[in-house]
Amino acid sequence: MENLKPIWVLAAEDDPDDRLLVREAFAEAELPCELDFVEDGNALLDYLLGRGDFADRQGQRPRLILLDLNMPGKDGREALAEIKAHPKLRRIPVVVMTTSKAEQDIIQSYELGVSSFIVKPLTFDGLVDVVRTLGKYWLSVVELPPDAE
Repeated sequence: MENLKPIWVLAAEDDPDDRLLVREAFAEAELPCELDFVEDGNALLDYLLGRGDFADRQGQRPRLILLDLNMPGKDGREALAEIKAHPKLRRIPVVVMTTSKAEQDIIQSYELGVSSFIVKPLTFDGLVDVVRTLGKYWLSVVELPPDAE
């Protein structure tokens, strides 16, 4: 894809197979992204706030978050609520990418401030198509807020 601005994407996904598929889909889509992963909502907040195992990331924040809803510990809904309530994190766009098609999950996610809600495709080719579309939209079409401390 041409004219894409490189960005840093953080994906919160507990399933190792899904993490691998997402990484491969980003590679296949040839997006200019730095892609990092965390495995649950607690790690997501620690990463974003530079605490615990992620203390070395103090002040460094991704430009886009991909968020699974159903994770152990602090789930995606709880993490989303905390992100959107935090003054230093709320501007980071969050895209929910989950297997859930439940109307309540969709409604609740938007009420909590999600930027987009995507149901994970069932095939790898479908995932690559979604990632390409995400890339075109988030890296080419929209203006992201500036990095903020």
